[in-house]
Amino acid sequence: MDQEPDIEGFARTLGDPTRMKMLILLMEGRALTAKELAYGSGVEPATATAHLKRLLDDRLIAVAVQGRHKYVRLASPDVAQLIELMLAVAPRVALRRPQPRVEEKLRQARMCYDHLAGELGIGLADALVKQGLLRKEADAFAVTKRGAAWFAGLGIDLDAIRGKRRKFAAPCLDWSERRDHLGGALGAALAERLLDLGWITRRHNSRAVSVTEAGRRKLTEHFPKVFAG
Repeated sequence: MDQEPDIEGFARTLGDPTRMKMLILLMEGRALTAKELAYGSGVEPATATAHLKRLLDDRLIAVAVQGRHKYVRLASPDVAQLIELMLAVAPRVALRRPQPRVEEKLRQARMCYDHLAGELGIGLADALVKQGLLRKEADAFAVTKRGAAWFAGLGIDLDAIRGKRRKFAAPCLDWSERRDHLGGALGAALAERLLDLGWITRRHNSRAVSVTEAGRRKLTEHFPKVFAG
């Protein structure tokens, strides 16, 4: 049977404000329960269940069962990239009510599902390109010979990353900076390694991350023209 993408149905799924809030909550990269998503999106649990079923049917989320609990996460990095792109291209409107100043922290440094975004993500991508470790191409980043040695020295196995079933070093349009940061399998590996090294830390129940004092020193050593001062 011939098939074609159901763009209209997919757009209706994404166009619901509650479902979009849930997807943005899941952009933190961690699995959340249905109750947490209901609370975060401001609806009753029964209502959240119906929204989650719609998201699951359209393969935007995945559900894992552990004991009595069900945990929800984004279905794939491609879904995360779609949400980040929508945040970047959507027109800006005035806030309907005062919001806590969390957005500024997200603008400074955040997780875009599993890689770094915000000013920190843009700064890292720029630094890697300026120092000849990455080369920006039309629709991807390429690792140079110097870059391969640098990533290996940081403890990142490029061969293992290239074997993953996702784009290797994809540019991801940043919704707050409107420029590309480093996504794909390489971007995820770099973020994970910086977390392991203690150069950055995640804020509790937030996509925001912070650069530690040790991380600031190390980033300045590696990229003095970008992170100094």
